Amino acid sequence: MSDPKPTILIADDDEDIHRLIQAALKQRTFHLVEAYDGDEALEMAVIEKPDMVILDVMMPGLNGWELARYFRSKPEFEQMGILILTGIGETLNDMTSPLYGADEYLDKPFEIEALNAAVDRVLDTVSQRTAG
Repeated sequence: MSDPKPTILIADDDEDIHRLIQAALKQRTFHLVEAYDGDEALEMAVIEKPDMVILDVMMPGLNGWELARYFRSKPEFEQMGILILTGIGETLNDMTSPLYGADEYLDKPFEIEALNAAVDRVLDTVSQRTAG
């Protein structure tokens, strides 16, 4: 990543979760872009070309899995990191998130430390993709 300040798109319709993610990531050196539904997330991703997206699975419009599958199918997003968040259950999340191309996933509720660790792992993956 040439930009020292990675761009992260947060897409979650739950305002409390959205604020929690935003507050955690604002403490770090990220440029944050926000969306509150799947359609807005797609639009913002096309405009902003983020280094990483944090996608809620269950949100209005396109859901997180649909967005992840779309991003993985487009060359312009192949380097982008994907973190999926969901409250559907750890087993289902474990089985489905990799199928849709997620680099990482977190089950809701999650700890801030777990979020930060997952973001770091995804950004490391993005760095490796862009270097190779």
